[in-house]
Amino acid sequence: MELLPGTLDLLILRALRWEPTHGAGVAVWLRMVTDGALELEEGTLYPALHRLERRGLISSEWGPSEKNRRARHYQLTPLGRQRFRDQTDQWARYAEMMDRVLKFGATGGIRGR
Repeated sequence: MELLPGTLDLLILRALRWEPTHGAGVAVWLRMVTDGALELEEGTLYPALHRLERRGLISSEWGPSEKNRRARHYQLTPLGRQRFRDQTDQWARYAEMMDRVLKFGATGGIRGR
């Protein structure tokens, strides 16, 4: 599934909301919660993680992965938590508006006939 512009950052912030994890963990979580509909390639995921870190929305530190390999673990910063809340509210309003538009006048044209 192709992502809408501007949604990748919100998805990553959501994936990191409860606990720190490495990039592969973010990809696995997103694949799991979307029943496999969302497959993030490394070339998409890691630049986004680095961009979010440069913006101060996430931080990272090195630690072991589940396979005891060295991996960078990412976590939300306070600024990232605030951005997540703000973007979640904005996305909910946008989705509600789109739903109204798409369902308006389901039986007809401009006048709802």
